[in-house]
Amino acid sequence: MSTTSPFKVFSGTSTRYLAEKICQSLGCELGNMNITHFADGEFAVSFEESIRGSHVFLVQSTFPNSDNLMELLLMIDAAKRASAKSIIAVIPYFGWARQDRKDKPRVSIGAKLVADLLSVAGIDRLITMDLHADQIQGFFDIPVDHLYASAIFAPYIQSLNLENLVIATPDVGGSKRASTYSKYLNVPLVLCNKTRERANVVASIQIIGDVKDKNVIIIDDMVDTAGTITKAADVMKEAGARSVRAIASHCVMSGPASVRVQESQLEEIVFTDSIPYTLNCCSKLKQLTIADMFAETIQRVMNNESISDQYII
Repeated sequence: MSTTSPFKVFSGTSTRYLAEKICQSLGCELGNMNITHFADGEFAVSFEESIRGSHVFLVQSTFPNSDNLMELLLMIDAAKRASAKSIIAVIPYFGWARQDRKDKPRVSIGAKLVADLLSVAGIDRLITMDLHADQIQGFFDIPVDHLYASAIFAPYIQSLNLENLVIATPDVGGSKRASTYSKYLNVPLVLCNKTRERANVVASIQIIGDVKDKNVIIIDDMVDTAGTITKAADVMKEAGARSVRAIASHCVMSGPASVRVQESQLEEIVFTDSIPYTLNCCSKLKQLTIADMFAETIQRVMNNESISDQYII
């Protein structure tokens, strides 16, 4: 990388695949880092080139949460101690975001704790995408650039040219997100009312709206075990839907998710590549890259330009 570059991009271990695509879009080289692992599971990070006086962008989604978060924190600390001019954390998938409030007594607010850890470590700005709850931006006392995958998904939905299209949400909590899509595409909105037995276990789903003879697209921010989204798809098919597809920003896809999607009534499920899908055992799964969107945002941050016109919805 040129020593005259006003910024440098580095990546943690698990998000290197995306950082390389971002750098390709930016026309720069990915910075050289070394991450050393010890026998007991501990690890250390070091920058293998000078970053003194540079604007440093650290690309790292926090999945699996603990190791990648700790790796990012060490990267931030190392950059601060190496006299970086500014440190910008680029976290396409912000882990722990589901713990954004006290939903019962005596629980932690994990998202606020992570925000505090990142701030204390020394970041000057955060660039992220589709937080599970928008209010998490307020947990930070630094600028937060919150991007939306709708810039990728809306054109994709339009390219399908589906007749009798309906936008759906798998639960009431995602109604605001789905509503923005339905308004932008000028199509009806269908809600699903979900009840849970316990975490990751769905008891029942009731459809609020008409899906008979409709092509349904379910919108969500993430899919973890895929229990909710596959059950919603099955219920909609039983209610007479012509086809059911799902679109979600973050491909968590843990545990039995791949098998559930493969065996469900879903035609396809589309994610961004904020999290890589490495199992390659679900033929219905498709990923669209967000590299150009993040590269454009990095360029605009460096040029002190607005990023709001990147937003479609």
